[in-house]
Amino acid sequence: MIPFLDYKAVNAPYFDEIEAAMSRVLRSGWYVLGPEVEGFEAEYAAYCDTQHCIGVSSGLDALILILRAWKELGKLHEGDEVIVPANTYIASILAITENGLVPVLVEPDEATYNLDPAKIMAAITDKTRVIMAVHLYGQCADMDPISHIAEQHGLLVMEDAAQSQGAMYKGRKSGSLSAAAAHSFYPGKNLGAIGEGGAVTTNDDELDDMIRRLRNYGSHTKYVNEVKGLNNRLDELQAAVLRVKLKHLDADNSKRSIVAETYLKNISNPNVILPFVLPESQPCWHLFIVRTPERDKFMSYMKRVEIGTSIHYPIPPHRQKAYCEFNDLSLPLTEAIHRECVSLPISPVIAPAQVRAVVLAIVAYE
Repeated sequence: MIPFLDYKAVNAPYFDEIEAAMSRVLRSGWYVLGPEVEGFEAEYAAYCDTQHCIGVSSGLDALILILRAWKELGKLHEGDEVIVPANTYIASILAITENGLVPVLVEPDEATYNLDPAKIMAAITDKTRVIMAVHLYGQCADMDPISHIAEQHGLLVMEDAAQSQGAMYKGRKSGSLSAAAAHSFYPGKNLGAIGEGGAVTTNDDELDDMIRRLRNYGSHTKYVNEVKGLNNRLDELQAAVLRVKLKHLDADNSKRSIVAETYLKNISNPNVILPFVLPESQPCWHLFIVRTPERDKFMSYMKRVEIGTSIHYPIPPHRQKAYCEFNDLSLPLTEAIHRECVSLPISPVIAPAQVRAVVLAIVAYE
């Protein structure tokens, strides 16, 4: 059986380094917001080519904190609108509504599955304040036209970079392409912790200062609370693990790219639509998504030939019970993507023979 993803195998090459890092934290006696978090923040900011990185408790919390900080700084107010791709994972939208803001769902580009700059203009109203670009599946959104539209209309731009650690857009790193970016270190991500973790990257000193306060009960100094904050801190253990794995991220992403290139060059089947890579873009290939009109049939076939697959994501946000107020929206492209998408096995540890087996199985699929 070729697994869709084996977490243990992905971490196995670094077990000794991770165990040494965990022991270092255990023996230090300092477990929250200490030297490991500070070290990781400096290293990840340098990796992303940003001035600041703030370690937080999850990718969702990173998204929430960016919007919350802009509210605290007076740049956003209750009821303001945030443009967001309709086919994103629900976390993007949860962060918006958690802050009393209004998500405006826009259909994606059919080729890249990312926010379509051509459709943003029609979604802008006098209440629009933010464009949230989601780098879905590990490919950066087309940020230059998005940023140009934002400049024309005086809008803030942020990245949901939860799936794009190490991805490049026109020579620039994901996480450095906007006013602020949210990152996730969930174990399945390209840079994965062994639990929950996240971060915000930014070049904005004021935003950095506010998010650092918000993540820590609204405080820089213990028991002195300047704003109504939260407890969204990255812990020392996860930071120590991430410092180990960050050193290997580019090499791991290169291995993912080899798998993706093999799929792109060798899978040929009229019933399977392959991903499209934006020119001047270098995905990190967090996921390798194909589309097929008869998904259940395709996945049953793959199971029979002992190849694991997955679905990211089966139900679009506007069809979820949690967002019943959006259930009547008609978003046909988003609905088709969520109905037809299938994720193929891709990781730094999938063997070449396994990759070839996936290719041959799909070529033979009828």
